[in-house]
Amino acid sequence: MHLKNHWSKTHVGVDELRTHLDDPKWVVVDCRFDLMKPVAGLKAYEAGHIPGAVYADLDRDLAASVAGDGAGGRHPLPDPTLFGRLLESWGIGSDSIVVVYDDIGNAVSARLWWLLRWVGHQGVAVLDGGLTAWLRAEGPMTTMIKPPEPGKLQLRPGSMPVVDAELVEAGLSADNLLLMDARAAARFAGQSEPIDRLAGHVPGAINTPFQDNLSADKCFLPAADLQAYYRPRIGARPMQEVACMCGSGVTACHTLLALETAGLHGASLYVGSWSDWISGEQRPVAGE
Repeated sequence: MHLKNHWSKTHVGVDELRTHLDDPKWVVVDCRFDLMKPVAGLKAYEAGHIPGAVYADLDRDLAASVAGDGAGGRHPLPDPTLFGRLLESWGIGSDSIVVVYDDIGNAVSARLWWLLRWVGHQGVAVLDGGLTAWLRAEGPMTTMIKPPEPGKLQLRPGSMPVVDAELVEAGLSADNLLLMDARAAARFAGQSEPIDRLAGHVPGAINTPFQDNLSADKCFLPAADLQAYYRPRIGARPMQEVACMCGSGVTACHTLLALETAGLHGASLYVGSWSDWISGEQRPVAGE
């Protein structure tokens, strides 16, 4: 049985990663990214990263090209075959344990965590606290970039559930869907919108900012605390009636990771999220 089939962790600590830096089965991926400065993440990686880490660009590597009319949102899912080849080029194989990190509480790296689960690779976790925790613990850094030995993956695309705008509309109308929006409260309320062309939220959605998943040190809250946060909001609904969204399907993955940590399995990702929802003029928008 492959090692990945035994893996159940959603995050690992600094000390655990440190002991596996020379383990060829462990692959580290740096996901630092700034939506406002798209090249900043790569520059930061080149200036210093966890030894052995490869770099994943959110726009280029963790998403497909944006449609001309905006349908599908700002970060559509990548083609599974092409994405699988990219993962293999990073040294990821079926037995790999992949640890992903960024410097903003795993807001971006959770997307890669979810994508790996989506293509059927269970052996993945975020570095709890991200690079901030690594540096606080005086973990080693390097500027050395060494191409990894390619891996070999067995892909099972579609291993994580997704919904689109039509399913969201139908589910909310029939009251058999709970839609949780991971954006900050001000964006949800329509008071601020720094990225997308319209402010507000999907009518019927509830706001669960991804920052609520984290403690002050940017580490995930304990499973019991996450359970206490999400269970009252979900109520008696089966998890198959829960979907997560954000601006473009990135920080929604943070919510999905938190749900997994809390033992609440089975929620879907609304991939296109708010940027897809507002691509159609006919869809309603709510706000203050």
